[in-house]
Amino acid sequence: MSTPTIKHALPVTRAQDFAAWYQAVVSEADLAEESGVRGCMVIRPWGYGIWERIQKLMDARIKAAGVENCYFPLFIPLSFFEKEADHVDGFAKEMAVVTHHRLRGIDGKLVPDPDSKLEEPLVVRPTSETVIGQAMARWVQSWRDLPLLTNQWANVVRWEMRTRMFLRTSEFLWQEGHTAHADEADARAETMRALEMYRDFAETELAMPVVAGEKPENERFPGAVATYSIEAMMQDGKALQAGTSHYLGTGFAEAAGIRYQDQEGGQQFAHTTSWGVSTRLIGGVIMVHGDDDGLRCPPMIAPHQVVIVPMLRDTPEDEAVLAYCADLARALGGVDAFHEPLRVLFDRKPIKAAPKRWGWVKKGAPVIVEVGGRDVAGGNVSVLRRDRLYNEAGKLASEVMSRDAFVAGVAEMLRGVQATLHEQATARLAANIRRDVTDRSALAAAFVGDKPGWVEVEWAKPTGPALDAVVEWLKSHKLTLRNVPLDAAPASGICVFTGEPAVERVLVGRSY
Repeated sequence: MSTPTIKHALPVTRAQDFAAWYQAVVSEADLAEESGVRGCMVIRPWGYGIWERIQKLMDARIKAAGVENCYFPLFIPLSFFEKEADHVDGFAKEMAVVTHHRLRGIDGKLVPDPDSKLEEPLVVRPTSETVIGQAMARWVQSWRDLPLLTNQWANVVRWEMRTRMFLRTSEFLWQEGHTAHADEADARAETMRALEMYRDFAETELAMPVVAGEKPENERFPGAVATYSIEAMMQDGKALQAGTSHYLGTGFAEAAGIRYQDQEGGQQFAHTTSWGVSTRLIGGVIMVHGDDDGLRCPPMIAPHQVVIVPMLRDTPEDEAVLAYCADLARALGGVDAFHEPLRVLFDRKPIKAAPKRWGWVKKGAPVIVEVGGRDVAGGNVSVLRRDRLYNEAGKLASEVMSRDAFVAGVAEMLRGVQATLHEQATARLAANIRRDVTDRSALAAAFVGDKPGWVEVEWAKPTGPALDAVVEWLKSHKLTLRNVPLDAAPASGICVFTGEPAVERVLVGRSY
């Protein structure tokens, strides 16, 4: 039996050119577009709607942990960064700096007014440890003020040289949690709590399996004592760092003066943490769940979980079709899905039914309901699930079912779509991690050509020049150390890189 030929909605498939496919999804699904400023994007309503869902669900988790939202300035004095040498070195090449506060017109051109030069340059927020540290130094006086748990939703600017929408942009949106604690144990517990929050969010809400673990020394956040990440595998086998949580020790507290009086009357520096996820998660969702027809959006983060498309023919029966669709939308609005009211859209735009359907297919609406005259007459609906778009014959797998049965079963259907996406991605992740590589040559060979996936190897945790040599070797093969999985098996052999006895296992892969 021959495989059916399917004409897909996108101009390029994943197999033809994964990078071009990704850009096509971003464009064709109306997620984002170029802004006219290099590395900055306009996030369109469907893309921003996904971010709003991520923000709402994540914010609820953050607040449930007792963390309070704040807002801090976009502009940070350069001197704040200079107090923390490792931190400023880590971000120096990415900082956008404001040096003047007004322009002057000269010969028809606007140029910085020399008389408006700032006394101190201002850095456009690349991250907020320094400015939040200054505030914490004012807010924390006694052990009774700790722990101090804050978060902000904001935009940040990091002047990237090579950009790609959602994955790496000069400006992006994120949340950044910042906390201060009386001792190391409490701060480390918060670091791990945030990491587990991100891991569970990715698995549950995004249907995106991840590996949680500690970053090697060379991959730590600048100035951190320890950095942890969740790593997601894209369909091309590359890794995406999808979230990070950092234990910062007392270094930032010492730089900012965050000290408190302990219960014995002595003065102590606080232990601080920071943790964050960003609009990069949307890029991850695209590359984990997308297919050759566009995005497949997990129902929990879809702005519209069900889209109703009327099949209009410019005939008198159109009025009945529209009325039927409106009544269906009202009925669906009373359905509970994932402990929230169902998000349903009745798409009334005057666009022909087929192009409208394919527009929603490309956007990844989890369930698309088409209603025509025959459906109205029979009390039915035609249902298309985005997780199973085609049948074995290569035709659209549209299912005709009674209206009442659909309303009664739509919540379960959406849970099925969410589960299917997670199951497919989980199986792909499990099938593409190798653990049988025991030397450098075999490690290099594992990534020859376009072989997907990661390799987990024995690791001696080298430092200093020994680690630098490992990193250079990895760079020469376009590889990176991802993280040391928290659930990895104990080390039992020799480090692939140094030949020394291994102390843990580390993931190696290509990355975004």
